Amino acid sequence: MHRISLAGERGLFQRVQAANRASTGLAKPDLIIAAGHATHLALLFLARKYHARSVVLMKPSLPMAWFDLCIVPAHDFKIIPNRHNILVTQGALNRVAPPDAIARTGHIILIGGPSGTHGWDGETLLQELAAVSTGGNWQLTDSRRTPAEFVHQIKTRLPHIEILPHQDTGPEWLPATLGTAAEVWVTEDSVSMVYEALSSGASVGLLETPRTQPNSRVLRGLEVLISQGLLTPFADWEKTKTLQVPLCVLREADRCAEAVLAKFRF
Repeated sequence: MHRISLAGERGLFQRVQAANRASTGLAKPDLIIAAGHATHLALLFLARKYHARSVVLMKPSLPMAWFDLCIVPAHDFKIIPNRHNILVTQGALNRVAPPDAIARTGHIILIGGPSGTHGWDGETLLQELAAVSTGGNWQLTDSRRTPAEFVHQIKTRLPHIEILPHQDTGPEWLPATLGTAAEVWVTEDSVSMVYEALSSGASVGLLETPRTQPNSRVLRGLEVLISQGLLTPFADWEKTKTLQVPLCVLREADRCAEAVLAKFRF
């Protein structure tokens, strides 16, 4: 497998040219997979050049009929089209490994920040954190969107929570840590981390943050997860002080890989 990065390339044709140069001399591919709007034209060019199958990991900006397969989160559609080249997933795919047989004892908190769908209420969130972190050893990591002053407030008011800033954790830290977690709490603005936590097999709670777009596709996706018994909102947890054990583990990356192999008969 070879990876081509188009990061830093500006302009559609510059990206196509960069992809063409990077692919020169490589073995002829049977399948080309791309993610990110900037890659779409380059993906189609390479697929045509090498007579390979094209797979895009998102709802593309170009017509979906142009790709051999579009793997798209359900929340990106208001009405899911009935097309042979669309594979719908629950949330974005991720690299979290399936749960193994080891004892799960970790307690993890994943904090996001203001976004296009959510605002920020640090005081209420601190109260939620104080409530959920009363037992066990808790680790917390933030994100690029987390207000800097909020991390300082946690250190001052909730010193029992170990803080691991996102700048100090490598790309493998979160998948590895989730693999040992029994309980994970995630702010509801952090949709990608919600799906990563659900892929780990841990019990997952949802920390409330102000909703600025209550009818957004992101929140529609979260409401589906709650209705399926995969997520426990903080308001529900307050009534029982327990996180619901997930009825199943989301293994969307594995399911999609199997579907791709079956569809193209590799």
